[in-house]
Amino acid sequence: MENHKRTTIYDIAKKLNLNASSVSRALNGSSNVSEKTKELILKTAKELNYRQNSMASNLRKGENRTIGVVVPRINQNFFSNVIAGIEEVTYQKGYNLIICQSNESYQREIKCVDTLINQHVSAIFLSISADFEDNEHLKSVGEHQIKLIQFDRVDDELDTFKVLCGNEEASFEAVEHLLTQGYRRIALLEGPQNLNIFRQRKKGYLSALAKHGLSLLPELIVENAWTRELGAAATEKLLALPQPPDAIFASTSDFAALGVLDVAQTRGLKVPQELGIIGFSNEAFTEITQPSITTIDQFSKEIGKNVANLYFQKLSKTASSETNKIVSIRPKLIIRGSTLRNGI
Repeated sequence: MENHKRTTIYDIAKKLNLNASSVSRALNGSSNVSEKTKELILKTAKELNYRQNSMASNLRKGENRTIGVVVPRINQNFFSNVIAGIEEVTYQKGYNLIICQSNESYQREIKCVDTLINQHVSAIFLSISADFEDNEHLKSVGEHQIKLIQFDRVDDELDTFKVLCGNEEASFEAVEHLLTQGYRRIALLEGPQNLNIFRQRKKGYLSALAKHGLSLLPELIVENAWTRELGAAATEKLLALPQPPDAIFASTSDFAALGVLDVAQTRGLKVPQELGIIGFSNEAFTEITQPSITTIDQFSKEIGKNVANLYFQKLSKTASSETNKIVSIRPKLIIRGSTLRNGI
């Protein structure tokens, strides 16, 4: 493939036998260049297919209207909606986004952050990866005078702006709903406990059991079952118990809940009569499964909007210095067929 060199102001200057500084002033609309010369420069720039390097230009002006976003997975409804919410706000403000995916890898997350720092972005919006270890790479963001805002999965130790979902309250409501439907042996598919969101969801699960006088049964908790395949494997393990659960709360994701439903249908279990199922995140497919899956809507697009608005509030000279550093979005339990054992 032929490699075409990008046209620079030096190419235009050479062709017209002018100083590069004169070309630069003309391209930036300076009045220090005659109209005739300016017209000639602009015409030549168009002929040579010149494109201004906006990043370099912004850096010379002391600004960069680009924001980096780091998410664990782009192909999940939750994170894609968060990005959509961020973009809706940043577009109106004239900012561009660079989107990076850690793919649940701590090492890739470090590389994403380093890349964004090297791109001189004005801010980084980040949700940490599943195998997050320490925050040294995040501390370096502030050291480069780049604003850091965390959302959903956050490192509590870092004093940054954060946008969170009410995970504990949502889990409590989900488990209490199962209890009102007559389920008593409720299993929990939990995520990595190094992540704040999964610790909070487990806490909500335990609180609901305690409120209704039920003891914690360790055999009903399966760790790190958050994909469809792992959710299915966890369900096989749980159903093999001498006293299997009558409901499974996949607090990790709707994908895990789908794995639960797969196994239930393969085994001929009636859902919700013999097994109740709840997921988390309100992925689009939860509405169209048979039966549809009860889940928790985190209002992910609103999370994204709040993340971006926090940045612009902080950036604005009119913003209060007392702007709340933590914004919490209240989720909603969406009750569907997979848990309606009593029909209400």
